[in-house]
Amino acid sequence: MKRKKSDNLYNLDGYVPVGQAIPFGFQHLLAMFVANITPVMILADTVGLDEGTTAGLVRNAMVIAGLATVVQVLRLWRIGARLPMIMGISFTFLTLSISIAATFGMDVLIGSVVAGGTVEGVLGLFAKYWRKYVSPLTAATVVVSIGFSLLPVGANSFAGGQGTADFGSADNWITGSVALAVCVVTQVFGNERLRSLSILSGLVVGYVLAAVMGKIDYSVIHNVPSVVALPELMPFHPEFRLGPILSMTAIFLVSATETIGDTSALAETALGRNLTSDELSGSIACDGFASSLSGLFGCTPITTFSQNVGLITITKVINRFVISTCAIMLMVAGLFPVVGAALTTIPQSVLGGCSILMFGSVLYAGITMLCKCGFNRKNMLIISISLSVGIGFTSVAGMFGIFPPVVRSVFADNGVAIVFLLSLILDNIMPERE
Repeated sequence: MKRKKSDNLYNLDGYVPVGQAIPFGFQHLLAMFVANITPVMILADTVGLDEGTTAGLVRNAMVIAGLATVVQVLRLWRIGARLPMIMGISFTFLTLSISIAATFGMDVLIGSVVAGGTVEGVLGLFAKYWRKYVSPLTAATVVVSIGFSLLPVGANSFAGGQGTADFGSADNWITGSVALAVCVVTQVFGNERLRSLSILSGLVVGYVLAAVMGKIDYSVIHNVPSVVALPELMPFHPEFRLGPILSMTAIFLVSATETIGDTSALAETALGRNLTSDELSGSIACDGFASSLSGLFGCTPITTFSQNVGLITITKVINRFVISTCAIMLMVAGLFPVVGAALTTIPQSVLGGCSILMFGSVLYAGITMLCKCGFNRKNMLIISISLSVGIGFTSVAGMFGIFPPVVRSVFADNGVAIVFLLSLILDNIMPERE
């Protein structure tokens, strides 16, 4: 029997009509769009960049995310996993980036991004030599910690975004709850195609409701300065200093652990198999070298987006062409400012309502991976200690006050880094016997 083209949505390869690929790609775009540009906007506002420079960096961030996604999905030489993963500007580096830029200036920050990204990229190319030390249990524990770390992000967005005037308001509760409810209802009662578009359904219904309630601000669209804007290469001139480079490289190692977790979760849940050495190597190399390229365009490092891994886990749409469609949309959004401006009108509460389901699915993926590893005494100790210390210690303000700044910059606000380090060490030094 001849296979339907629509079945290719659930295969890595195969032709998917453009008319079908666009809505699925657009769903991924909406899931990551705000998270992709927010780190750049926060950094620019904190260090006092002017509006024109900020707008240019936001456009660059979208173009770079699109280019990096294409490389990750299709592979360039040994760079890229050839897996359906979306790339975007990472929040992991935000605190350190602000510190370096405020102390040394943007030129030094960009120099440290370029250098640190190159280090991660090279490490990725040689992952086969050190991958044996990162067991499936370590990867699973990291995925669980990523899931837990994302839950407050979704809740903050659900409430309207920290610092907004209407944070936690009834309007945000209503629009966020409706968006979440639509996602759940379509997952439970929809057919296969509608379930695959459940997040987009929640976003559309939530957006329409927010518009009816008068919560959409369209002024940003009216104030777009031009129709087309090309990305600007090297808006800052990289300056290399050892201290900032070492600090940034340490965070790149943390980011690599998150990439290992995201890629492992995708392979386990969407593909039903373990991650291969080539896929792991390519994904980390893409993270690193794409981050160096991001720095040349004035942006902070780039990484795989967990929310999009969660979206794939829910929808099972893994076709590379669909994800490439999202990448093309990202680049178009960067070249045509009005497109990006229109997408920024989506209320945080609506995005948060849909994120609750996506972020929860990342946690579920980690638990599933843990189950496959088994629950013997050794695994119980590793999981218990790693998650308790990683999540518990980073939730207490001032816990790392006695440590030097470089240690605090890596661990104080990043439970994933602690979970990875502890699980890696314990798994390799504890005996296998019961």
